[in-house]
Amino acid sequence: MRFVLTVLTVIVVFKTFWFARWGAWQGRELADFDAFHIVAQRIWLGDLDQVYHFDALLKMQMEASGGMTGFMPWTYPPQFGLLLAPLAFLPVGIGYLLFTAATLALYLATLRRIAGNNFAQVLVVLFPALAITIGCGQNGFLTGALIGVVCLNSDRRQILAGLALGAMVIKPHLAIAAGVYLLAARRWTALATAMAVVLASSLLCTLLFGWEIWTAWLGAIRESASFLEQGFYPLFRMVSGYAALYKAGAPPSVAFWGQAAIAALALLAVVLGVVRAIPPAAALGITAMVSVMISPYAYDYDLPILGIGLALLLPDLARMASPRERGLMYGLILFTGAYGLLQSARLAVQFGQKADFNQHFAPAIAGFTLAALLALLLRMLLRGALTPAAMPASHRQA
Repeated sequence: MRFVLTVLTVIVVFKTFWFARWGAWQGRELADFDAFHIVAQRIWLGDLDQVYHFDALLKMQMEASGGMTGFMPWTYPPQFGLLLAPLAFLPVGIGYLLFTAATLALYLATLRRIAGNNFAQVLVVLFPALAITIGCGQNGFLTGALIGVVCLNSDRRQILAGLALGAMVIKPHLAIAAGVYLLAARRWTALATAMAVVLASSLLCTLLFGWEIWTAWLGAIRESASFLEQGFYPLFRMVSGYAALYKAGAPPSVAFWGQAAIAALALLAVVLGVVRAIPPAAALGITAMVSVMISPYAYDYDLPILGIGLALLLPDLARMASPRERGLMYGLILFTGAYGLLQSARLAVQFGQKADFNQHFAPAIAGFTLAALLALLLRMLLRGALTPAAMPASHRQA
């Protein structure tokens, strides 16, 4: 555990210098956190709606990078921009350090609370996903922590669970599974609280930015869907079935319906966990795991949520899965997190750090490995491995 945490700390420090453009990194390309910093600045300049227009955003990114930038459209809801606003007053390197360190600490505290004695095991299995999230400065730790808070409090502290679920408005496609779980489990207070948070934050954004912010946001979503259909995103780093099928040669329409089928099966797993009355922790663990399998737009930096799911499942996993199945599950999670990192490293070595990786073929294998993980979860659910009749009497009593 100390070794993994030390390595993560070293990566944070290293990337702080990288984002600060210290030394040899003065001419680097932009990464995800740079986009966060640009959006934070536009909040105070009063033209947040411009970041939802790709041509305008591209000019902002090129100005920030000195003419070098990658493909980074902006499709986050205005609430996330509002959350980022304070970062505009900090240099990008310091902003990255504070944002990443704070969200990583929140995530690790939440994960430790859930995992208990299994904390070290979860850290090892999840290490590649944690490293790549630190590397790009993304918000996977924040969303993972919020889903963790939902899972920890969905039963006895529904208001707190609802507040966390409502805060997931910053990345709503990752909150669908949790919302379905709360609906199936009839956690009405949590759902009402989440809805209130979404409505109140939306009203605040409307008052601050005007009605046109929503038109701009919806336009950006439509534009990003077109970009996704044309394969402009780095699909090899995506973990969705859509990306896997698209890179395997399927037409966009076929890839979309494949993604729809995976999403339907993922939500079926959530409902089965409630209907079959398995232990709540196991049902919530499955819910957290499938959260990243629903949207076609899911990246490797969203995978910290998988760690929340694994931590919730581990106490019951010995009863619901054979040693071979457990080993397969750990391997799938480990490979899914590492694949994008390894492919990025290969492409950088082969074609150079500044090459356009979209010009070079790299399959999107992670979508298939997550589909295999979903199949494994469904297999365990359908055979009733965690139903009360299949559990030891001592565990049923507990």
